Amino acid sequence: MSLLLLGAWGYFALQAYRRWRLMWIGVGENRFDRIGERLKRTYEYAFVQKRMPRYKWAGYAHKLIFLGFIVLLLRSLILFARGFTGVLPTTSHDLFGFWIFNHGTVLGNLYSLVKDVFALLVILAGGVFLYYRLVAKPKRMTLSFEGILIILIIETMMWADILYDGAGRAFYAAGDAMPSFAWYEPAGSIMGILLGGVSDTTASVLAHLGFWTHVSLVFLFLNLLPNSKHFHVITAIPNVFFQSLEPRGRLPNVEDIEGKIEREETLGLARVDQLSWKGILDLYTCTECGRCTDQCPAANTGKLLSPKQLTLDLRDYLYANENKLVTAKFSGRAAGNGNGHAALSADDGQSEETSHAHDTSHRPISVADDLAPAFIKPEVLWACTTCGACETECPVFITYVDKIVDMRRHLVMEKSEFPPELQNAFRGMEQNSNPWSFPASDRGGWTSGLDVPRMAENPDADVLFWVGCSASFDDRAKKIARAMANLLKAAGVNFAILAEEEQCTGDPARRAGNEFLFQMLATMNAETLNRYNPKTVVTTCPHCFNTLLNEYPDFGAKLNVVHHSVYLERLLKEGRLTPRRPINARVAYHDSCYMGRYNDVYEPPRETLRKIPGLTVLEPVQTRDRGMCCGAGGAQMFKEEEHGAERVNERRTDQLLETRPDMIASNCPFCQRMLIDGLGSKNREDVQQMDIAEILWQSVSPDEVAASAAS
Repeated sequence: MSLLLLGAWGYFALQAYRRWRLMWIGVGENRFDRIGERLKRTYEYAFVQKRMPRYKWAGYAHKLIFLGFIVLLLRSLILFARGFTGVLPTTSHDLFGFWIFNHGTVLGNLYSLVKDVFALLVILAGGVFLYYRLVAKPKRMTLSFEGILIILIIETMMWADILYDGAGRAFYAAGDAMPSFAWYEPAGSIMGILLGGVSDTTASVLAHLGFWTHVSLVFLFLNLLPNSKHFHVITAIPNVFFQSLEPRGRLPNVEDIEGKIEREETLGLARVDQLSWKGILDLYTCTECGRCTDQCPAANTGKLLSPKQLTLDLRDYLYANENKLVTAKFSGRAAGNGNGHAALSADDGQSEETSHAHDTSHRPISVADDLAPAFIKPEVLWACTTCGACETECPVFITYVDKIVDMRRHLVMEKSEFPPELQNAFRGMEQNSNPWSFPASDRGGWTSGLDVPRMAENPDADVLFWVGCSASFDDRAKKIARAMANLLKAAGVNFAILAEEEQCTGDPARRAGNEFLFQMLATMNAETLNRYNPKTVVTTCPHCFNTLLNEYPDFGAKLNVVHHSVYLERLLKEGRLTPRRPINARVAYHDSCYMGRYNDVYEPPRETLRKIPGLTVLEPVQTRDRGMCCGAGGAQMFKEEEHGAERVNERRTDQLLETRPDMIASNCPFCQRMLIDGLGSKNREDVQQMDIAEILWQSVSPDEVAASAAS
C-alpha cells in the first residue's frame, strides 16, 4: 500500500504540476473578487449541478455519479488505511474505519448503508452512460474508447467494492452455510449470500481481489485524469468558482487601444499563450459532452463552427506545444512583441492535429503563428452569431463568445482580414454613425407627423427613447418606433429622442471585432448621454439595450436602461395603457438572444401579449433560453452567412411555424427583419411578423387610427 500510495500520488503530482505550470503561461486576471457570490454559485452549479438536468437522463445520471464519488471518497480513504491495518482482519469488528466509522458502530453502519446505496446508483448511472455511448450515440458527444474505458473503470470499482464486502461477509460467516442479510450493508449482504458456502480460502482471495482492484483503479483513474477529458473531475469546481460575474452581455473591455498600437502590442487574441489563465482552465475543463454544439445555431445549420470542437482544438494545440510554450514563458527570454509574453521562434513546436476547424494545408504549425488563419479557419470564427446558447448550456461555465470575438479583434484590427461586406458597415458607422451609411441628419425622419420632441428641446424629459439605427432608417423597423412613440404618448409619458445626436451604440462593430470603432462610438454616445443625464432610457433594440446597460458603464455612462418589452408591461400594470380592441390570432413569440439569454427577460413581453384580448400566445419547442437565434447577432446582419446546409433564420422560422401561428411576435428589429425574410423564403406571407409594440398599439389605438392602419 505504501508503494502504491507513493507511486500513484507521486506520478499524479508530476502530471498536475505540468498542467498547473502550463496554465500559468496565460495572462493574469483577478478572479478572487466577490467571494461570497462565487461560493454560492459554486454550490448551486458545481455541487447541486443545476444545469445538468437540461439533458434529463444524462444530467441525472451525472448527478448520481458525482454524489456517489463524494460519498465514496471516505470509503476510499478507509480502504487506504486498511492496507496498513488489515484487509481482512481476524474478526469483522476489527475492520478499520477511522474509529467512528468502524464496522459495527452506529455511524459505521449508517455510512455503510449510504455507501452501498450510492454504489448501486453509480452502477445504474454508468449503465445510462454506456447506453448513450454504445447504443444511442448522440452526435453531440465525443464517442471515444477513452470515455467507455472510464465508465468501465467506475463500474468495476463499484462491483469490486461490493465484492470485497460480500466476500468478507462470507469469510466471517464462521462456517455458516449462508451469511445473514444486514440492513446496513444491502449490496454486500446480497453478494455474501451469493457467495455463501465457499471456502474460507476462496472468500479471502475474493475479498483481497475486490479490495486491491478497487484501490488500484482509484489510482489508475486519478492518473488518467490529467491526460483525458475527465480532467474536468478536478478542474470543473474551480472553473465554476472562477466564472465571470460580470453581466453575461458584457464583453471584456480592451484597455488603452491607442497605447497598444503605439507600443506595437498585440490587439486581440493572436496566440494561445495570450489567453488568460482562466481561458486555459476553460480548455482543461471541457467535458466533451457537446451540449454547446448541440444548441449552436451555426453548427445546427451546417456551418464549420462547433463550440466544442473549437475548444478541443485549442486544448490539443496547447498540449501539443506544451514544452515550447512553457520554455518560452519561464526561461527568461525577452518578449518578442511587447505584449508581455516571451517570443517564440518560427520553428518552435509543430501540431499536425486536424479537424474541421483546422487549416487543411497540413503544413507544420508553429506556436509563433497566429491561431487564425494558421490553425483556426476564419470561417469558423465568422459563423458565430454571439447568441450565447453555447455558454447558457455549458454545465461548467466555459466561455466561447469572448474567445471568438477576441480572435476576430486580431483579424480585424491587426490583419485587416474580415468579410468584405463588413467594410461597408464599418465605414457607415465611422462616417455616418450607422451601419447603412444613411445621412445622420435623417435619423429623426421616422417621426414625421408624430410631433415627437427632441432632448435638445425637452432636456428634462422623464424618458429618453433610444431609437437605434434599425428603427431610425429601416422602413419596416420604423413602424416599431412609431408604434412605441404612439404608446408613450397614449400613456402620458414625458419622453424625447436624441434624433441626429444619437449614434450607433457600436454593438455590431464590437461583436465583429472592430473594438477601436466601438470605443470611438461608445465614448461619443456616453458624452451625449451624460450631458442630458436622463432618468430612464427606453430602447426597442435588444442590442442597444444590452450595450447601453452592460457595456457603457466602462465608458462612464451608468444608465437606467429598460427595454420596451419591459416598459410596456409596466405601463399596462400601472393602468396607463389599456388594450381594448380584440386581436383574434394565434401568436408564436420569438425570444431575442440579447434580451433572453443575455439579460434574463422572458416574462414581460409574454405578459404584454397575454393582456391583449383575443390573442393566444404560443410557445415553440425551442423557446426561452433554448430559443434559437434568428441569425442576425454578432454582426451577421451586415454580412453574408457562411456556407452551410441551411440559413439560420430559415431554421428558426420553421420552428416557429410548427406552432401553426397566424402571427409571429418579436421584440427586436434585427429579429423582425430575419424572420420576415424567413417567412418569405417559405412562401408564408400569410403569417404576419410584428413587434410587440405594433401589436399592442393595434389594440390600444383609437378607432380611427386602427382603421387607418388596417387599410
